[in-house]
Amino acid sequence: MSSVITVENLGKRYSLANTAAPAYSTLRDVMADAARRFLRREPVIEARAAKDFWALRNVSFEVKEGEVVGIVGRNGAGKSTLLKVLSRITSPTEGLARIRGRVGSLLEVGTGFHPELSGRENIFFNGAILGLRKHEIRARFDEIVEFAGVANFLDIPIKRYSSGMKMRLAFSVAAHLDPEIMIVDEVLAVGDAEFQKKCLGKMQDISGSGRTVLFVSHSMQTVTSLCSRCILLDRGRIRKDGTPSEVILEYLGGDGEFSGRADFASQGKVVGDDDVQLLYGEVIDENGRATIEVDIRRPVAVRMGFRVRRRSDIAFIPNFHFVIPGGTYAFVSSPDAPVSLPPGDYEAICHIPGDFLNEGSYFVGLAITSYTEGPVLHFFEQSALTFNVRDPMEGSVGRHGYVNVMPGVVRPRLKWTIEETR
Repeated sequence: MSSVITVENLGKRYSLANTAAPAYSTLRDVMADAARRFLRREPVIEARAAKDFWALRNVSFEVKEGEVVGIVGRNGAGKSTLLKVLSRITSPTEGLARIRGRVGSLLEVGTGFHPELSGRENIFFNGAILGLRKHEIRARFDEIVEFAGVANFLDIPIKRYSSGMKMRLAFSVAAHLDPEIMIVDEVLAVGDAEFQKKCLGKMQDISGSGRTVLFVSHSMQTVTSLCSRCILLDRGRIRKDGTPSEVILEYLGGDGEFSGRADFASQGKVVGDDDVQLLYGEVIDENGRATIEVDIRRPVAVRMGFRVRRRSDIAFIPNFHFVIPGGTYAFVSSPDAPVSLPPGDYEAICHIPGDFLNEGSYFVGLAITSYTEGPVLHFFEQSALTFNVRDPMEGSVGRHGYVNVMPGVVRPRLKWTIEETR
């Protein structure tokens, strides 16, 4: 496949002045100031010092035709600036960006809309910007209006629309006018849950149709489900470019120093209370080795070591908290009745069979609770461990030719029967 977006050493610089400029000055003020300085023999003041801020620096990548690329990063990382450069809204300071194809952009609520024009007029206005003829826009008009749900407000000026109405119409226009390249910033959070679901479904249809999509989002679950590739921006530079699982692990791991094992005792870190203390946690493969990546078809286990510090009648309940990017949560504890343990070191292991977890990135929290007169949390170490479940796409269960990311947290191998009934 050929490249439709090529970015080479792209940079965008802004100047931040150290001193504020006068709010207003006339020609008379300037001449009087110059004369006063001449008579007093004062030196000419140089232009106020400015500090350069690089929103983007040395950014290079290519996007192939039909790719769906997610762009993630913290606030201020340069994501929106990059999309504005690619959408030709702002020009780069250095480098270049080549785009081959018609671009549809959805960057901010109401971007590209004229506030004095009605919703109907803005649909035709945006279509004309994309290079479509009037009859081509008319052919898609009813579908755009129905998807946006603004049929009763079509002839009202856009300036009277709520932010949610503007966003729905903007997304519908961008999605239905068939741009070859669609650039979408994090704007879906404005809509309600039902419309967000419609938007995600539409974007899946777009990505499945072979069109190219660049998508910025803070929802890691959305990036995982929509994108085949992900780019992590950090302070204006590309920190990682790879599969969504790899990049999201890097992003959420903070400094990137994560592993399948966390040894709290050797680090001198005390996690726990007077009753029980966490010693270590570990993700292990079927051979008992610490790992951060597991084949979806193979079993994996999570174990934690803990120390009971004093004799008591407390029945401890070890439990694991599995969290995937986006916040979906799974809680696992032993099905056996808890029993009180004498002082000593113990190990709790949770065995997960192959073909159970879905592909993607997982963060594991380690906790021990107890329940006597009420629930007691002795310790809870959030995101103590990380690992990634990888689908090699060979012999995978339930795909039947489907190549995108499957939805959900689990993808178990279950017993099925299909029988004719009559």
